[in-house]
Amino acid sequence: MFEFEESLREGVLEVAKMMALSARTAPKARGIDNIEVKILNTKEELELLASKMEELSKEFGDFFLRDAQNVRNSVAVVLIGGKIIDLGLKNPRSWGLDVSVVCSLVNLGIAVGSAVKTASLHNVDNRVMFTAGVAAQELGLIKADYVFGIPLSATPKNIYFDRRWPPAK
Repeated sequence: MFEFEESLREGVLEVAKMMALSARTAPKARGIDNIEVKILNTKEELELLASKMEELSKEFGDFFLRDAQNVRNSVAVVLIGGKIIDLGLKNPRSWGLDVSVVCSLVNLGIAVGSAVKTASLHNVDNRVMFTAGVAAQELGLIKADYVFGIPLSATPKNIYFDRRWPPAK
């Protein structure tokens, strides 16, 4: 017998793997890989992340609570992190920026963009969340200097679309 809900879940998990592939193979400055990717796909992993987000809301604000509920209602979360590494680039004096830091962060942005493009192409709802990334770092789920979490869902209505900030009273 065909189980539609389980089939949707399996499809979302396959897309999560393709998102990880997109992030890993995204272009990188000087071809130096500073990207880390991890997929959370069990109820236990999602609950651990959501609970940490709730805990962090006491320090950082209620938007962590809003995002925690989205994580709980998701099939999976793709974590994408970037390490700040020395790319051996010279810093122009007039910029006042460390070019290696800038390029490392651009690599992260391109990896995240490549991953969400893949989700979009396969009609999987997603939302890039700073909050999920912070919680993942706090839990030691991924070793990176900066992390974003991308929860994934496949429902008739996008669960990430009507989020409110601040929450309705």
